[in-house]
Amino acid sequence: MSKPFHSRDITDTTQLSAATNSSAGDDLVTPAAAIAPQRRKPMRPRGIQPGFKVLIGLTLLTALLLVPFALSDAYFDWLRSQSFDLHQFIRGELYKQSTGYATLLFVVLEMLLTVRKRGRGWIASIKLPGSMMFWRSLHIFAGVALLGVVLIHTLGANGLNFNAVFLWVFFATTLTALVGVVAETGVLESTRSYFGKLPGSSTVLTKGPLIRGLRALWLTSHIFFVAVFAVMLVFHIALAYYY
Repeated sequence: MSKPFHSRDITDTTQLSAATNSSAGDDLVTPAAAIAPQRRKPMRPRGIQPGFKVLIGLTLLTALLLVPFALSDAYFDWLRSQSFDLHQFIRGELYKQSTGYATLLFVVLEMLLTVRKRGRGWIASIKLPGSMMFWRSLHIFAGVALLGVVLIHTLGANGLNFNAVFLWVFFATTLTALVGVVAETGVLESTRSYFGKLPGSSTVLTKGPLIRGLRALWLTSHIFFVAVFAVMLVFHIALAYYY
Protein backbone atom coordinates (compact mmCIF):
# COMPACT_ATOMS: atom_id res chain seq x y z
CA MET A 1 0.00 0.00 0.00
CA SER A 2 1.52 3.32 -1.00
CA LYS A 3 2.22 6.07 1.47
CA PRO A 4 -0.16 9.04 1.32
CA PHE A 5 1.29 12.05 -0.46
CA HIS A 6 1.53 15.24 1.56
CA SER A 7 2.60 18.77 0.63
CA ARG A 8 5.35 18.50 3.21
CA ASP A 9 7.02 15.95 0.96
CA ILE A 10 7.29 18.55 -1.78
CA THR A 11 9.00 20.93 0.61
CA ASP A 12 11.44 18.29 1.82
CA THR A 13 12.22 17.27 -1.73
CA THR A 14 12.82 20.89 -2.74
CA GLN A 15 15.14 21.49 0.21
CA LEU A 16 17.06 18.28 -0.53
CA SER A 17 17.46 19.24 -4.17
CA ALA A 18 18.65 22.72 -3.24
CA ALA A 19 21.15 21.30 -0.75
CA THR A 20 22.43 18.84 -3.35
CA ASN A 21 22.83 21.55 -5.98
CA SER A 22 24.57 23.80 -3.49
CA SER A 23 27.07 21.09 -2.54
CA ALA A 24 27.76 20.29 -6.16
CA GLY A 25 28.41 23.94 -6.99
CA ASP A 26 30.70 24.72 -4.05
CA ASP A 27 33.76 24.29 -6.25
CA LEU A 28 32.35 26.73 -8.79
CA VAL A 29 30.74 29.50 -6.77
CA THR A 30 31.68 30.50 -3.23
CA PRO A 31 29.11 32.50 -1.29
CA ALA A 32 30.38 35.99 -0.42
CA ALA A 33 29.49 35.45 3.23
CA ALA A 34 31.88 32.47 3.38
CA ILE A 35 34.86 34.55 2.33
CA ALA A 36 36.92 35.59 5.33
CA PRO A 37 37.67 39.32 5.50
CA GLN A 38 41.01 40.00 3.86
CA ARG A 39 43.67 41.74 5.88
CA ARG A 40 45.28 44.74 4.32
CA LYS A 41 48.93 44.42 3.61
CA PRO A 42 50.74 46.30 6.37
CA MET A 43 52.28 49.51 5.10
CA ARG A 44 55.98 49.96 5.58
CA PRO A 45 56.74 52.79 7.96
CA ARG A 46 58.09 55.84 6.21
CA GLY A 47 61.78 56.27 6.70
CA ILE A 48 63.57 59.43 7.60
CA GLN A 49 63.19 62.13 4.96
CA PRO A 50 64.84 63.04 2.69
CA GLY A 51 66.13 59.59 1.82
CA PHE A 52 69.73 58.50 1.38
CA LYS A 53 69.73 58.79 -2.43
CA VAL A 54 68.36 62.33 -2.29
CA LEU A 55 70.98 63.27 0.30
CA ILE A 56 73.76 61.90 -1.90
CA GLY A 57 72.43 64.09 -4.72
CA LEU A 58 72.44 67.13 -2.42
CA THR A 59 76.02 66.30 -1.40
CA LEU A 60 77.13 66.23 -5.03
CA LEU A 61 75.32 69.52 -5.63
CA THR A 62 77.08 71.03 -2.63
CA ALA A 63 80.45 69.91 -3.99
CA LEU A 64 79.56 71.52 -7.33
CA LEU A 65 78.62 74.80 -5.60
CA LEU A 66 81.96 74.84 -3.79
CA VAL A 67 84.01 74.59 -7.00
CA PRO A 68 83.76 78.32 -7.92
CA PHE A 69 85.28 79.27 -4.55
CA ALA A 70 88.41 77.37 -5.56
CA LEU A 71 88.54 78.96 -9.04
CA SER A 72 87.39 82.51 -8.29
CA ASP A 73 90.83 84.12 -8.56
CA ALA A 74 91.15 82.98 -12.16
CA TYR A 75 87.70 83.94 -13.44
CA PHE A 76 87.59 87.31 -11.65
CA ASP A 77 90.65 88.42 -13.61
CA TRP A 78 89.07 87.14 -16.82
CA LEU A 79 85.77 88.92 -16.07
CA ARG A 80 87.54 92.18 -15.27
CA SER A 81 89.38 92.10 -18.59
CA GLN A 82 86.45 90.94 -20.73
CA SER A 83 83.54 92.87 -19.23
CA PHE A 84 84.65 95.64 -16.90
CA ASP A 85 81.15 97.16 -16.52
CA LEU A 86 79.64 93.83 -15.44
CA HIS A 87 82.53 93.29 -13.06
CA GLN A 88 81.93 96.72 -11.51
CA PHE A 89 78.21 96.03 -11.12
CA ILE A 90 78.53 92.68 -9.37
CA ARG A 91 81.17 94.15 -7.09
CA GLY A 92 79.07 97.23 -6.38
CA GLU A 93 76.90 98.14 -3.39
CA LEU A 94 73.51 97.57 -5.05
CA TYR A 95 74.32 93.99 -6.03
CA LYS A 96 75.94 93.22 -2.67
CA GLN A 97 73.06 94.60 -0.61
CA SER A 98 70.27 92.92 -2.60
CA THR A 99 71.96 89.51 -2.59
CA GLY A 100 72.97 90.03 1.03
CA TYR A 101 69.35 90.50 2.12
CA ALA A 102 68.38 87.38 0.13
CA THR A 103 71.08 85.47 1.99
CA LEU A 104 69.82 86.78 5.32
CA LEU A 105 66.30 85.60 4.42
CA PHE A 106 67.58 82.06 3.93
CA VAL A 107 69.47 82.24 7.23
CA VAL A 108 66.23 83.15 9.02
CA LEU A 109 64.49 80.28 7.22
CA GLU A 110 67.18 77.92 8.49
CA MET A 111 66.65 79.11 12.07
CA LEU A 112 62.96 78.20 11.94
CA LEU A 113 63.82 74.57 12.66
CA THR A 114 65.12 75.63 16.07
CA VAL A 115 61.94 77.64 16.62
CA ARG A 116 59.83 74.59 15.72
CA LYS A 117 61.83 72.42 18.15
CA ARG A 118 62.12 74.70 21.15
CA GLY A 119 59.78 77.65 20.57
CA ARG A 120 56.99 76.23 22.73
CA GLY A 121 59.26 76.22 25.78
CA TRP A 122 60.33 79.85 25.42
CA ILE A 123 58.92 82.64 27.60
CA ALA A 124 57.00 83.93 24.58
CA SER A 125 55.73 80.58 23.33
CA ILE A 126 55.98 80.22 19.56
CA LYS A 127 54.15 77.39 17.82
CA LEU A 128 54.87 76.63 14.18
CA PRO A 129 52.58 74.28 12.24
CA GLY A 130 53.89 71.23 10.45
CA SER A 131 55.65 68.05 11.49
CA MET A 132 59.30 67.79 12.50
CA MET A 133 59.86 65.67 9.39
CA PHE A 134 58.69 68.58 7.22
CA TRP A 135 60.87 71.14 9.02
CA ARG A 136 63.87 68.83 8.96
CA SER A 137 63.53 68.35 5.20
CA LEU A 138 63.06 72.09 4.69
CA HIS A 139 66.13 72.79 6.82
CA ILE A 140 68.30 70.48 4.70
CA PHE A 141 67.11 71.76 1.32
CA ALA A 142 67.26 75.38 2.46
CA GLY A 143 70.80 74.81 3.72
CA VAL A 144 72.00 73.74 0.27
CA ALA A 145 70.04 76.62 -1.29
CA LEU A 146 71.72 78.98 1.18
CA LEU A 147 75.10 77.85 -0.11
CA GLY A 148 73.95 78.72 -3.63
CA VAL A 149 72.76 82.17 -2.51
CA VAL A 150 76.09 82.77 -0.75
CA LEU A 151 77.83 81.86 -4.01
CA ILE A 152 75.72 84.46 -5.82
CA HIS A 153 76.42 87.01 -3.09
CA THR A 154 80.19 86.49 -3.06
CA LEU A 155 80.60 85.27 -6.67
CA GLY A 156 83.00 82.72 -5.21
CA ALA A 157 85.34 85.30 -3.70
CA ASN A 158 87.06 83.92 -0.60
CA GLY A 159 87.32 87.32 1.07
CA LEU A 160 90.08 88.71 3.24
CA ASN A 161 90.77 88.65 6.96
CA PHE A 162 87.46 88.55 8.87
CA ASN A 163 85.34 87.76 5.80
CA ALA A 164 87.61 84.84 4.88
CA VAL A 165 87.24 83.30 8.36
CA PHE A 166 83.49 83.99 8.26
CA LEU A 167 83.16 82.15 4.95
CA TRP A 168 85.05 79.10 6.23
CA VAL A 169 82.87 79.01 9.35
CA PHE A 170 79.85 78.99 7.06
CA PHE A 171 81.33 76.09 5.06
CA ALA A 172 81.93 74.17 8.28
CA THR A 173 78.35 74.86 9.41
CA THR A 174 76.93 73.47 6.17
CA LEU A 175 79.24 70.50 5.77
CA THR A 176 79.02 69.21 9.34
CA ALA A 177 75.24 69.04 9.03
CA LEU A 178 75.13 67.54 5.53
CA VAL A 179 77.83 64.92 6.10
CA GLY A 180 76.33 63.98 9.46
CA VAL A 181 72.81 63.58 8.09
CA VAL A 182 74.07 61.53 5.14
CA ALA A 183 76.00 59.18 7.44
CA GLU A 184 73.10 58.84 9.87
CA THR A 185 70.54 58.18 7.13
CA GLY A 186 72.87 55.69 5.44
CA VAL A 187 73.10 53.67 8.66
CA LEU A 188 69.35 53.89 9.24
CA GLU A 189 68.45 52.67 5.73
CA SER A 190 71.15 50.00 5.66
CA THR A 191 70.09 46.36 5.48
CA ARG A 192 72.85 45.45 7.92
CA SER A 193 72.06 44.97 11.59
CA TYR A 194 75.61 44.99 12.93
CA PHE A 195 78.47 47.36 12.16
CA GLY A 196 81.55 45.81 13.72
CA LYS A 197 83.12 46.61 17.07
CA LEU A 198 84.81 49.62 18.56
CA PRO A 199 88.56 49.26 19.15
CA GLY A 200 89.16 47.63 22.51
CA SER A 201 85.50 46.68 22.96
CA SER A 202 83.79 43.33 22.65
CA THR A 203 80.34 44.87 22.16
CA VAL A 204 78.97 44.71 18.63
CA LEU A 205 77.64 48.02 17.30
CA THR A 206 73.99 48.03 16.26
CA LYS A 207 72.10 50.82 14.51
CA GLY A 208 70.88 52.57 17.65
CA PRO A 209 74.21 53.05 19.43
CA LEU A 210 76.00 53.87 16.17
CA ILE A 211 73.47 56.55 15.21
CA ARG A 212 73.61 58.05 18.71
CA GLY A 213 77.40 58.16 18.52
CA LEU A 214 77.37 59.80 15.09
CA ARG A 215 74.78 62.34 16.21
CA ALA A 216 76.76 63.23 19.31
CA LEU A 217 79.72 64.01 17.04
CA TRP A 218 78.22 65.81 14.07
CA LEU A 219 75.33 67.56 15.79
CA THR A 220 77.55 68.98 18.55
CA SER A 221 79.97 70.28 15.92
CA HIS A 222 77.13 71.71 13.85
CA ILE A 223 75.60 73.55 16.81
CA PHE A 224 79.00 74.98 17.72
CA PHE A 225 79.59 76.32 14.21
CA VAL A 226 76.03 77.67 14.05
CA ALA A 227 76.66 79.68 17.22
CA VAL A 228 79.96 81.05 15.86
CA PHE A 229 78.33 81.79 12.50
CA ALA A 230 75.47 83.72 14.13
CA VAL A 231 77.88 85.95 16.07
CA MET A 232 80.07 86.55 13.02
CA LEU A 233 77.01 87.33 10.91
CA VAL A 234 76.12 90.23 13.20
CA PHE A 235 79.67 91.58 12.92
CA HIS A 236 79.67 91.06 9.14
CA ILE A 237 76.50 93.15 8.74
CA ALA A 238 77.83 95.84 11.08
CA LEU A 239 81.14 96.04 9.22
CA ALA A 240 79.39 96.15 5.83
CA TYR A 241 77.35 99.24 6.84
CA TYR A 242 80.16 100.83 8.83
CA TYR A 243 82.48 100.88 5.84
